[in-house]
Amino acid sequence: MLYDYPRSAAGLLVVKEERVLLLERAHAPRVGFLDVPGGFVEAGESLEGAARRELVEETGLALGRVEWLGFYWDTYFIRGFGRFPVMNFYYAARWRRGEPVAADDAASARWIPIASLGRLRKRFAWTHMSPLFRDLADWARRS
Repeated sequence: MLYDYPRSAAGLLVVKEERVLLLERAHAPRVGFLDVPGGFVEAGESLEGAARRELVEETGLALGRVEWLGFYWDTYFIRGFGRFPVMNFYYAARWRRGEPVAADDAASARWIPIASLGRLRKRFAWTHMSPLFRDLADWARRS
């Protein structure tokens, strides 16, 4: 029997004033679509540790205190392998210093107004990003 085990991914949403840091994907799948700094969790790594590692790898930014934001199911597709479920774990934090520089899996990094995210929905890399950004907007108002 073959089981469809999910993979774990972690990301970190960085908020600067009323804007959030988003990346344009440089590699398949979903090249050119908007994404959050993040990626798959490595063996032995904590969720927060994976989110912080991915942020540094993809933008060069490091943060102090982060807060738990939420958990979101989605699917991921790899050519030749197929589609598999992904458990996405997110943290959020306020930007303090430094400017992001796109690296690793990111073609570009830019600050996007949170209020404009609904209009960009067709450019989101993953379906879970709409509820994620609704939760981020609530978090940004509270913090």
